[in-house]
Amino acid sequence: MMILAFLKLLGCLGLLMYGMKLLGESLQKMAGNQLRHILDTLTTNRFTSLISGALITAVIQSSSATSVMTIGFVHAGMLTFIQGVSIIMGASIGNTLIAWLMAAEFNFAISYYIFAFFCLAIWLVNTRRFRSMGESLFGLCFMFLGLRLLCEFADNMELSQNTSLISFFGIFNEGFVSYFILLIIGAILIVLIQSSAALMATSMILCSTGLLSIPSGIALVLGENLGRAIITCKAAYSANITARRVAAAQLIFNLSGIAWIFAIFPFAGDFFSQIIPQSSGQNLSDRNLPAYILAAFHTSFNLVNVALFIWLVKPLERVTATLVPQNKKDEEEGELRYITGGLLATPELSVLEAQKEINNFANLTHRMFTQVRYLLGVNKNQEFQEIYLKIKKLESSSDELEEEIADYLGEVSNDLLSSETKNQIRCMLREVSELESIADSCYIIARVISHKYHGKEQFTSKQQNHLHQLFLLTEQALEEMKRINSMRRPLAEGRTVSFINQEIKNFKKQLRNQNAADINNHEYSYHLGTLYLDIINECEKIGEYIQNIIEAKIESVSHTS
Repeated sequence: MMILAFLKLLGCLGLLMYGMKLLGESLQKMAGNQLRHILDTLTTNRFTSLISGALITAVIQSSSATSVMTIGFVHAGMLTFIQGVSIIMGASIGNTLIAWLMAAEFNFAISYYIFAFFCLAIWLVNTRRFRSMGESLFGLCFMFLGLRLLCEFADNMELSQNTSLISFFGIFNEGFVSYFILLIIGAILIVLIQSSAALMATSMILCSTGLLSIPSGIALVLGENLGRAIITCKAAYSANITARRVAAAQLIFNLSGIAWIFAIFPFAGDFFSQIIPQSSGQNLSDRNLPAYILAAFHTSFNLVNVALFIWLVKPLERVTATLVPQNKKDEEEGELRYITGGLLATPELSVLEAQKEINNFANLTHRMFTQVRYLLGVNKNQEFQEIYLKIKKLESSSDELEEEIADYLGEVSNDLLSSETKNQIRCMLREVSELESIADSCYIIARVISHKYHGKEQFTSKQQNHLHQLFLLTEQALEEMKRINSMRRPLAEGRTVSFINQEIKNFKKQLRNQNAADINNHEYSYHLGTLYLDIINECEKIGEYIQNIIEAKIESVSHTS
């Protein structure tokens, strides 16, 4: 009998957690790129960042997802420390909405009215346009159904009459040591299940049945704040220094809040136990009252904590700079910088990190061509060999970057994506392929220069001047590619690259005709003319690859606008 009861309890909790997970993920899909736009545009100062964090968390119903998303934005260099910390503070406020929904279920039994919405959800899921809306409706229904089943489970099992349970939970109802143990239990549960809804529902039921006192329920709920900070620290482990400092700031913020609220235990519980019945007009039953008390405490605590610490963001920045010092080890060229920690909470954010990595790849190809351009004029053997080996190493790094970025985008594409995100990934894969082709062309040019350097003949001064002019045009195209690739909406910016690319083509025709005439006039050998023409052809190819990258970038942006 006890085994069946335990399995039923796990099933009820599982249904509740699945509903929250489905609700959060489907709402994130519905929001899509708008989450990025909100975080990017409504974060001009700490207060707008705070509001943005609260709104986004209220929408997607996952403060952990908001925190992890924020860490990703800070890591990508799109948010500052102050903006990131303010957003995470706002997330703690937005996360309080779910507590009120659950409290309402205790008093009004909303789950009795949700069954009709299951039919609507089934119809929406089978439509392409409203599929995410149907999934979110399913998640909401499953959440309320799971909560109702938990309440009925508590009634059927007569938990409040079970002397064994009363004796067991009685040890957690007295003293600060017991409250601290409940705090740690709550934090561990959040880290393991990553569902504040399940923890809040469990706390409400235990308090409603009288197994836990109000202060004990509050201590269990407080564990959520500590658990969320641990999840954020885990997400920031492989991120850059600023993102790790934001995670450390959240840990300090949450621990400080827990410290001051523990200083007034259990007076906080007594205060809310008195104020809630008065404000409700005594309409709540004794059984339903603890749910509202926990919801009221959860909201009030986070509001007060944010009101205290929003003014201390800059001191937090100085403290975390001391606690999380800069790593002296420099990043090596050709290494992944943004997607080293695996997929992020949402496909859209993972795509953003991949785009930042593509920008890093573009910088590598530009540095590689700069080395090639310098290699042409080097005369000292040792210096020549050092630069040539560096170009060879960068070419090898480009192969690895292409494979790793493509594999990462492949993992992202395995998720359920909107048509816009799918098209964006397709365009990004094209960009990665073209960047690798640029790196290959750079290495081919370096090999041709090396072959010429170790041969008997050297380029004439006229050939050298022409190649330097061609290299200058190609580098201008690469610089434009970098600039356009880092822009959000480069819809009208591709004309410059197209113009430079046309100049490269025209110059190539001129140089090819001149090359044929110079060979006929015996100014240099046919072999040297072939090497000279090989470099010219590769520069033309680089121009075409750059044009393809810009076209892919513009196509990607046009589909997400």
